[in-house]
Amino acid sequence: MSTQWRWDLLDEAGNPMVGPEPASPSFPTQSEAESWIGEVWPELVDANIDAVTLREGETIVYGPMSLRPAP
Repeated sequence: MSTQWRWDLLDEAGNPMVGPEPASPSFPTQSEAESWIGEVWPELVDANIDAVTLREGETIVYGPMSLRPAP
């Protein structure tokens, strides 16, 4: 069984967003997950997602990583 990669989508307080949309799909590789976030981050910001955390299965790989520009 292969491990899946996915993003936790976080609100301003760092809590996971709850609900069907938006949601991260699962990816077979870290590279595909990172490519996806690179393409859709503006849409996520518009949906009030403030940060993301990358997971490999249940293991946090990195994050939270802000999607907002640095002040």
